[in-house]
Amino acid sequence: MNILAHGYLSNRNEELIVGNFIADFVKGDPAHPRHGLLPGEIAGIRLHRAIDTFTDSHTAVADVRELLYPRCHKYAGVAVDVFFDHFLAVRFAELTGEPLNQFVRYFYNVLTRRSRRFPIPAARMLDAMIRYDWLTHYQTAEGVDRTLIGLSRRTAFPSGLDTVIIDFEQQYSTIGRAFDGFWPQLVNHCRQTLMEISL
Repeated sequence: MNILAHGYLSNRNEELIVGNFIADFVKGDPAHPRHGLLPGEIAGIRLHRAIDTFTDSHTAVADVRELLYPRCHKYAGVAVDVFFDHFLAVRFAELTGEPLNQFVRYFYNVLTRRSRRFPIPAARMLDAMIRYDWLTHYQTAEGVDRTLIGLSRRTAFPSGLDTVIIDFEQQYSTIGRAFDGFWPQLVNHCRQTLMEISL
């Protein structure tokens, strides 16, 4: 899953939100003193990794990756993450009971207030995310396409991410059904994970 899902699944706990957001920029054991993280931030990184592991091994995600593989090859999983965030954004109020714009304002505010402690690449990503309002724009095909084109510029090899919007539009219903089957299971998995890490 991508940024919106990780943020929402942090359960409105500010330290969890921070840890979940910076997780990809923290290597190794997040509890190591060199990282200087708070306990909740460490838990947020562990939650992020649990979400990624569950997502990567789920059959619904694998099915969509297979659809996208001819175009994106090893980057198909990146496209799935963005596509699933689109369906979460479109159905956010229905799935969470909260308007998307209300959650996005809260999420941006939490991260902005705590950003001085972020790794530099995470701070740069936050700046771009807020400036271009990625999370709100996930609701539209244009926003999804813009995100994927931006990601394609950062890949070392041709990724197909700059044109995968074609598959998204052609397979929209199929990808949406895969998300519908996957999302409740991910939510339950996160609840269980949070109990295990005592938050």
